[in-house]
Amino acid sequence: MGRVTARRRASHLTADTITTRPETLVVEEPLELRINGAAITVTMRTPGSDVELAQGFLLTEGVVGQRDDIARVEYCRGAAVPIPESLRSSPPGDGTNTYNVLDVTLADDVPPPGLDVTRNFYTTSSCGVCGKGSIDAVRTISRHSPGDDPTVVASETLSAMPDQLRSAQRVFASTGGLHGAALFAADGTMLVVREDIGRHNAVDKVIGWAVEHGRIPLSGTVLLVSGRASFELTQKAIMAGIPVLAAVSAPSSLAVDLASQAGLTLVAFLRGESMNVYTRPDRVKHAG
Repeated sequence: MGRVTARRRASHLTADTITTRPETLVVEEPLELRINGAAITVTMRTPGSDVELAQGFLLTEGVVGQRDDIARVEYCRGAAVPIPESLRSSPPGDGTNTYNVLDVTLADDVPPPGLDVTRNFYTTSSCGVCGKGSIDAVRTISRHSPGDDPTVVASETLSAMPDQLRSAQRVFASTGGLHGAALFAADGTMLVVREDIGRHNAVDKVIGWAVEHGRIPLSGTVLLVSGRASFELTQKAIMAGIPVLAAVSAPSSLAVDLASQAGLTLVAFLRGESMNVYTRPDRVKHAG
């Protein structure tokens, strides 16, 4: 398994000096995901929690609905996506396993995705899942209804979450280059934290953790993301049955529209004691 950080030399310039020094960078490598031996997508990710990433991705794309839908997950021999030697974060070994190809075998009663699904599955760390359908398509494919969840979260509980997330982002502290996602109980207890070069991957890893532990749907929880709230992240929260999505930065208009139709509480600009609640404000209990 490749390391999550790598060292590269850089010239550091100030007003008066130029210093050459090593810098710690986050590792970015491709992961090819296969279903029953057939390649369906390639994503650029930070190595680590790859099985969670795969399980979360497949759940949020509607391929699986629970852990029992997956029979086996294993790394494959050989990689269809080669990494140039100059870009590797770890030695190439004997070439038999790069840990960059993961094959998911579905349970016998779970149908594989359709033949044209690969055009909607190609992802990168910068844009997330491209070619998505409409809001109606998300509502049709989702097996869960966050709108029915009676969860209420205190505003002061939400305000404390970003500091908890930042404190738990160990790789971000050394690189400054990772997105973070965390899952909280409604009382503010942090359940799991994951980091990745791609914000969508960080969320998939969190949801994949829940899949592995049989916690889908994620009723009574809050998903916090360290950046903005996009349509794709909102979709993932809905697919996992999460009633509250909170973001440190801004939401997109389509994210708000999707959250409104699905009954998801969308909180953004969560900074200190200040926040905007765009949808389902009845779930946020204000102490004032």
